[in-house]
Amino acid sequence: MKTIKGPGIFLAQFAGDEAPFNSFDAICGWAAGHGYKGVQIPTWDARLFDLKRASESKDYCDEIAGVAAHHGLAITELSTHLQGQLVAVHPAYDEAFDGFAAPHVRGNPKARQEWATDQVKRALTASRHLGLKAHATFSGALAWPFVYPWPQRPAGLVETAFDELARRWKPILDHADEQGVDVAYEIHPGEDLHDGASYEMFLERTDNHARANLLYDPSHFVLQGLDYLAYIDIYHERIRAFHAKDAEFNPTGRQGVYGGFQSWANRAGRFRSLGDGQVDFSGVFSKLTQYGFDGWAVLEWECALKHSEQGAAEGAPFIAAHIIRVTERAFDDFAAGGADDAANRRMLGLDA
Repeated sequence: MKTIKGPGIFLAQFAGDEAPFNSFDAICGWAAGHGYKGVQIPTWDARLFDLKRASESKDYCDEIAGVAAHHGLAITELSTHLQGQLVAVHPAYDEAFDGFAAPHVRGNPKARQEWATDQVKRALTASRHLGLKAHATFSGALAWPFVYPWPQRPAGLVETAFDELARRWKPILDHADEQGVDVAYEIHPGEDLHDGASYEMFLERTDNHARANLLYDPSHFVLQGLDYLAYIDIYHERIRAFHAKDAEFNPTGRQGVYGGFQSWANRAGRFRSLGDGQVDFSGVFSKLTQYGFDGWAVLEWECALKHSEQGAAEGAPFIAAHIIRVTERAFDDFAAGGADDAANRRMLGLDA
């Protein structure tokens, strides 16, 4: 067993144009002031991070790591959630997702996909420069518009989509292997990799690629009605990153999993700040510790009700209180009587 690192915080939801959220140095000072020990960096936000430079310059990465260290922080992972989304986009979502891309590739799906692939590869190279072992991202989606089978899906539609998804990701995964960095897909509605079964479909098509791993976020499983503790039992060997995020699911006679097109505050399933939802974090931290997860517990703040500052302030002590310092001895060692093979045989009556 190993002790989980933390608390960390994902900076994506906090970055902005006003201080202290508009520069890496300032936001690190803010995070450290709230008690965080690590930061997960959104690589698309130029206010905080220059991805091109990081992929080309170890010196720049050392500089960024030094800024974090000045505030007593480590970099937990880099994130390409937005760029990873663009590796695979169904045409129905072209316009909606175009805003995630650089201006010069918008309106051109092929150029956008090539740009996104390059972005993820650059982030993996930058991760190596920073000495990181895991990288957080999304898979993108080709089959998501057909997630509910009505009208009846044509035979082979989903299989073709996953064949193509794997084809697009295989070169990225191979690049990840060259860099010695694991790709940690956040299993998330809206992505083709949205539950265990869909992840297994992808894994099969990538020949069980050693770098095709997981970012665990229990909140997305609460909203699907999936057993998020059993998920750890099944996939613990593939979990490389962890978002600590809470959620609640309270179905009514009017709405359930799909939400009835309601706003986040009015949905039956909604994300909450840590401790305000239904996730059994004692169970989550226990399972991850039991299986030897030694990555970071990173707060991802997404709450329909609570202000982000309050969520951040409460998040660090919540995570810290749930991190289990693993024991170095058995609780009943005080009663150990000492034994050897001969004694064991006598106790079993084997030498009588």
